[in-house]
Formats: sequence, structure tokens, C-alpha cells
Amino acid sequence: MIPSCSWQRPLGLGWTNPYTVRYASNLDDGPWHGMPLGGFGAGCMGRSPRGDFNLWHIDGGEHVFRSVPACQFSLFEQSGQQTQAYALCTEADAVPSAWTPYPASSKGQPTGDYHALYPRSWFVYEALQAKVTCEQFSPILPGNYQDTSYPVAVFHWTLENPTDAPLTLSILVTWQNMVSWFTNGQSTPEVRMRDDGSPVYDYQPRWGDSQGNSNQWQPMDAAGRVGWVMDRANRPEQPQEGDGQWAIAAQADDCEVFYHSRWNPDGDGAELWNSFARDGSLPNVADPTPAAAGEQIATALALRITLAPGERRTLPMAIAWDVPVTEFAQGVTYLRRYTDFFGADGRQAWAIAQTALDQYATWQQQIQEWQQPILDRADLPNWFKMALFNELYDLCSGASLWSAASDRDPVGQFAVAECLDYRWYESLDVRLHASWSLLLLWPDLEKAVMRAFARAIPSADDTPRVIGYYYTIGAESPMAMRKTANATPHDLGAPNEHPWEKTNYTSYQDCNLWKDLASDFVIQVYRDFLFTGSTDLAFLRDCWPSVVSALDYLKGFDHDGDGIPENSGAPDQTFDDWRLKGISAYCGGLWLAALEAAIAIGQVLEQAGEVAPSPAEQISRYQTWLTQAKPLYQEALWNGRYYRLDTGSGSDVVMADQLCGQFYARLLGLPDIVPTDCAQSALEMVYEACFMRFHNGQFGAANGLRPDGSPMNPDDTHPLEVWTGINFGLAAFLVQMNLRDEALRMTEAVVKQIYTNGLQFRTPEAITAVGTFRACHYLRALAIWLTYGMLTDFAPVLPNPPSHGD
Repeated sequence: MIPSCSWQRPLGLGWTNPYTVRYASNLDDGPWHGMPLGGFGAGCMGRSPRGDFNLWHIDGGEHVFRSVPACQFSLFEQSGQQTQAYALCTEADAVPSAWTPYPASSKGQPTGDYHALYPRSWFVYEALQAKVTCEQFSPILPGNYQDTSYPVAVFHWTLENPTDAPLTLSILVTWQNMVSWFTNGQSTPEVRMRDDGSPVYDYQPRWGDSQGNSNQWQPMDAAGRVGWVMDRANRPEQPQEGDGQWAIAAQADDCEVFYHSRWNPDGDGAELWNSFARDGSLPNVADPTPAAAGEQIATALALRITLAPGERRTLPMAIAWDVPVTEFAQGVTYLRRYTDFFGADGRQAWAIAQTALDQYATWQQQIQEWQQPILDRADLPNWFKMALFNELYDLCSGASLWSAASDRDPVGQFAVAECLDYRWYESLDVRLHASWSLLLLWPDLEKAVMRAFARAIPSADDTPRVIGYYYTIGAESPMAMRKTANATPHDLGAPNEHPWEKTNYTSYQDCNLWKDLASDFVIQVYRDFLFTGSTDLAFLRDCWPSVVSALDYLKGFDHDGDGIPENSGAPDQTFDDWRLKGISAYCGGLWLAALEAAIAIGQVLEQAGEVAPSPAEQISRYQTWLTQAKPLYQEALWNGRYYRLDTGSGSDVVMADQLCGQFYARLLGLPDIVPTDCAQSALEMVYEACFMRFHNGQFGAANGLRPDGSPMNPDDTHPLEVWTGINFGLAAFLVQMNLRDEALRMTEAVVKQIYTNGLQFRTPEAITAVGTFRACHYLRALAIWLTYGMLTDFAPVLPNPPSHGD
């Protein structure tokens, strides 16, 4: 059964006016995105609602978006003397020219539907006499740190004959041998500054480099499985990046099996289609000859069955890839997490595909058991359930990395990119809200990320850099040190260097000067401890030295000694085009919440005797700062209706996220940083000015508007954008303050913009009121899991959920 809350789109129906990029330099692949398939950090591929495979994130951290016509499912049907055959893709340019594409839907005339509820999606075909559905998924399972890493996609076909006569059906899967393609042809690509001030480098995959590729037929085994292994001749015993295999496996019991090992994907495909379209067969060619220079080869497997009237059959298939090595900077290599279970020789694609055929029914059941309690909740609308699961796509296709385990990291190291335009990992300010998805579903991965930040804080890197922001405003840039010791890093590095070890990849701003990162770190450490049962003292002990270093470093920006670090007048926080000056509501509130969290961490460690020397001195110091700072924050920023943007700019803008610190303090059971009535008033002002008065709430809440809903400056960037993840965080705050209906209205506005305007499975950071977006595949949108937590009082989402802190 396809859940009624899944995202639905008629097959091949285009968009009249999809969102487009705000800036030409930003990535815009267009709206034809479907749910990604593959395990976390294993590489993934995507199949769009028109049926083509077009997203290829096989090389760790790299993005390729293009259709491969030879990678295709096709279907033959015969009733009596009547036959029809279609490539199951509605786009003629995305199938070989001799093949017949599936008829596309038009408004009022659907030919079937695409449904998605991550990690499952479905194709339902209606232009046939048979009822045909393909469910596709990968084993993305909460609390599971093994199967969730597998590089495999399952395609579970359901075929039913509703007629009163026999139907013969044949399913054809074809695949181009792509072994060795997914590695950068430039071993040391030059890093340059893009016109938006971001660092960028060229990725040139070895697309089409197929010399030596060969296909080996796997005849039916004792379990009834048949298929293909795609490999490369004479490759090294120890694989390098790009080396490996692909495999196709199918459960072929009681099926007629046909195959072809070496058809030409550069031709028109007639060598396959003539026989397949005639009777659903193939010429049965098993030629393992490797591809010559300049030659391309592809495989084909067809399964033919005859259904009696009323009969129903299922046919499972799996596509797996084993590309075990990811290379970042030249010579910096990691094994992927799944190699802990299948080995690292790059010759296990068939074993992975076999495992999928053995376990797919169990995976289906486990996914359903995870999702069903949420789907059954009558207090959550269907659109919310849909977006809640579908936004998890980014943990798979957001250039995600997951390394093999080690003694130091027993579940490996994990990371997701901020987005594909800003391709650096686990941006700490962004993950303040975004990381709730990991915390609630894969908490061990969440803690692995935070431990990586804790290790990075003491490090230093004196490499000088130009700051991109000044480039964009036409000003001369000061030179900045890449990473100052004890400054909390913004990110965990990028795929062209050494993620987890070489941090602060972004150079748009000098992140050593940011006023929110240290606070974000401390809050997330305490949060992760609380929401995994308040028992993991080792986690607190590992992070405590960096908590102390980070707060001491940030306190160094309290130049007047009043207890609160000041913003510098430059964009020095997550809204990094927005100048804040003096004490700011956003950064100052996070600072107060972080001090409270640090005191709580210190008290836990002190009581348990977990660290030496005792943290009593730090606790006392933080309490002194907090006692000094809290009344000042209220006095300096409260204007009677809301909290002023800052003390230095004179702006009357209502900042949407002004009380993020208050939200987290209350959520973590810490003392309020502002009076409850003031928080209530400020939040209601945000709702009215930034949401309701911004185009009557149809887009979501803008980041900052004047009390009457007008902009301070109509040419502003960040203040006039609707940030998807910030809106989900605001919705959580609204729920916390007993404004549930308002929270759902704001969330629904954002979800509607994403899922009706061609932004599905590439959710951006920002949208505008003129139909543009910025920064697709953005990490912060995973904050919808924070909204879920608040709406449900953090209802269990794991098979055996940990107890939560108060």
C-alpha cells in the first residue's frame, strides 16, 4: 500500500513555472528530481518522476546531474495478438532513439503517478492493461549503523492481471557499464573564488572512460538469482578511487530469463529493442570481451512471465555498486562505512545485490514499522508527514560521507555538506537546527560529528586567506588566518581537502570572528547528552575541554567587559550577509543559553567525578558572566514589544530568529534567559511582521522586516529571504509557546512552496517572493525534525528509543 501522505506527481508532467536560482552562479539542475537511492555515505543515484536516472553522487562529495539513456527499465505487454513495449521514461531524449518512451501525463490525462515517502518511492503505470507498480528503496533504518550504509537500491515490481485473458509481461533492466567514471580527472583541481564569494573547484569525472570495462553474466544460482557484474579488466588488487563494480541481480524463479552482455549504448538501441518489442525477449549474448578504447558497453536482463486472469506476481531486483575508496585531496583516502561489512577489495557488488534480494522484505517491514506510528498520528496533517520523511533525503544525497569504523570512531565518521553550492561539511551554525534528524534517528552519528568538532577546536591553521564577502561588495579584503586556536570552526572541511581534519573551508567570512559558533557548539553538546538519556558521561568528558576553550575564546570579544561578546559590525554569524553591531539579540541570546548549558555540563561532570581537575572553577566563572550578562541583555535590547536587532545599528527590524537562545534554554530545561511574557510578545511580533505581513504568509517568514512588514532596505539579501530551516525552527518555538496552529500554518506555507514548485529533493536554504531560490540541497531544512519533536513531545522514533532528558 502506498501511504496516502506520500508526495505525488503525475508521470512526466512538467512544471509551468518552477523556481529558478536567484544568482546565476548557483546550481540549478531544474525540477526533475526524484528520491535518491543508496546508503548514507555510500554514494547514491536518483530517478526522476519521468523515470530517468539522472543524479549520480557516486564519488564521495561530488555532484553529477545528467540522464544516462542506457540506464533504464522497460516493459513489454502482450494480450492475444496485441503487443506494446515502452521504455519506462517519458522523456524521448533520455532513452535510446529506437525505443518507445512511456507516454507522459498531461493535465487531466495522467498515465500514472510517482509517489515518494523517503526512503521509499513508487512508480504506478496506468497506460497498460496490467496493473504495474515499482516500489524502490534502500535500507535506510533508524538506529541501524550497518544496513543504512549499503550501496544498493531495491526495485520491487508488482504485476497484476485484472483482465479476463492471459497477459504476458516482460521487464527489462538495462545498464551502462560506468565502472571507473566517478573520480575527478584533475588530481589537484584549482580552488578559485566564485562570483558570490565562495570557494569553488572544478569536478571533471572520467565520464565515458570505459576502456577495459567488461560485463560478466551470473547464471541462476540455487536461490533463483540471476544478473550481471560490471567490472574493469586488469585493475589493481588494492582499489583506488573510482575502482570497483556495479551489479544487477533479480529473483528469477518461474521466469523466462533473457540477457545481453554487450549492446552499444552509443547507438540507437535497436539491437535490443527489435526483439524486446516483438515478444519481450533478448538474443542471449554473454560476451565478456572488455571495451576497446572509445567504446561503450551496456548490459541487459529481461524477465518474462505470463499472468493468468486475476493473477498477481512480484519480481524483486537490486542494483548495487561497490566503490569502496573515497579520495579527497590527492593521497587522502578513506574507506566507506559499508566496507566494514563487505570488505574493501571493490569486488563485492554481487554479494551486496544478493544480500538485498535476501533481506529486502525484512527491510520493507522495518521501514514500515518505523514510519507507521507517525503516519497513524491524527494530530499531524498529511503534508507534514510527507515533508518530514522526504526531507531526510539530504542525509543520503547531500554529498554525505560515512567512513569505516576505527578504534577512535567505532561507527566511523559522518558528515553532510551544507549544500551543493557551499560544499563544506556540517556547518555548525546550520546544524544547530538541522542535526535533530541525526539526533533522533541515528544518535551515534550525531555524537561522532560533535566529537569531530571537539577535536578541531584546539587546532590552528595559519594559512592566510582573502575573504570573499569583501570581493562581492567591491571592497579590499583583509587577509585572515584560516583557523585560530580555540576558535570554534564553522565547518569540518571540504571534499577536495581533508574533511574532519582540515576545517574552516569556507572563506566567505572570517569564521574566527563569528559570535554564534562557540555557543552553538556548547548547546549541541548538552542537547545531545540530554536527548540520548543523560547517561553518556564519556561524551561530555570528551567534549568538556573544548567547551571551556570555545567559551573562553568567545568571551575575548567582550571588549567592554559587560559580560556579552559584541558583534563587530561585519556579518559575523549565520546570517552572513547581515551586519550586526554591538550586543545582538541573536548572538547574545545564544551566548546566555550556552553559559547555562556549560554550567549544567560542568555540574554533571563534577557530580560524577569525571574530569580532573574539578570543573568548579569554570562553573563559577560562567555563573559570574551569566549573572552579569542576563539583566544587561534584557535592559539593552527589550523595546517593550520585541528584542531589538542589536545595540549598535539603530535598526527597528524585527529579526525572526531573535530569541533562538531562549528557545534552546527552555527546551533543554535550563532557566529562561528572558521573561516569559517578553518572549511571548516578541514571538507574536515575529509572526505578525515577518510572516503574516510578508505577502500574507504565503511564502513563510522572512528573516527580518520592520514592524509594519516593510523592508529596512528593499535591496537586502538575507533579511528578505525565507529560510526554510529557520522557519521550521520558528515553528518549533511557536509550539513551545503554545501557538501550535500558527506553527503549522508557517510550516505548511514553506512546505507548499517546496513541493509544488519543483524544489522537491533539492530543498534550498532560501526562497524569495519572486519565485527564486538560493543554495539547493540545503542541510538546514532537516530542522523539520525539530518541529516534529515539539509537535509530538519528542515521541519515540527509534525501535528502542533512549529516554530523553527533561
